[in-house]
Amino acid sequence: MAKVYVKINCKVSDKYCGKCCYNTEMILFREDVERLVKLGYKTEYFAVKREGKLVLRNVDGHCVFLDPSTNKCTIYPHRPIGCRFYPLVYDVSSGEVVVDKECPRYKEALRYIKTHGHLLKRILAREGII
Repeated sequence: MAKVYVKINCKVSDKYCGKCCYNTEMILFREDVERLVKLGYKTEYFAVKREGKLVLRNVDGHCVFLDPSTNKCTIYPHRPIGCRFYPLVYDVSSGEVVVDKECPRYKEALRYIKTHGHLLKRILAREGII
């Protein structure tokens, strides 16, 4: 996959937000799993199976890769595809890519719907998710 992702300033009041990393339900794609395994992580460490799909594992209510003392991702350059597109998410009820209204940078992220929404839908379709 091309290095396409949403570029959002994840700092709020000079501190990393990390809100999206708490109680995450981020789906992992085959290439995410392959990339993380190549880094030396065992699939059981970072993923759990939910409804037939692998999702990021939560530890103490946050993504296994989040450092809760800084709210920074410990694998940021290697993060899953869904994390790269966040706060763009697929809304199952409408069948459209939307911006997660819980993200503090909601308004800033709206500009990415037109430029990145179709890419996210294409990836989800390729993976058989939609």
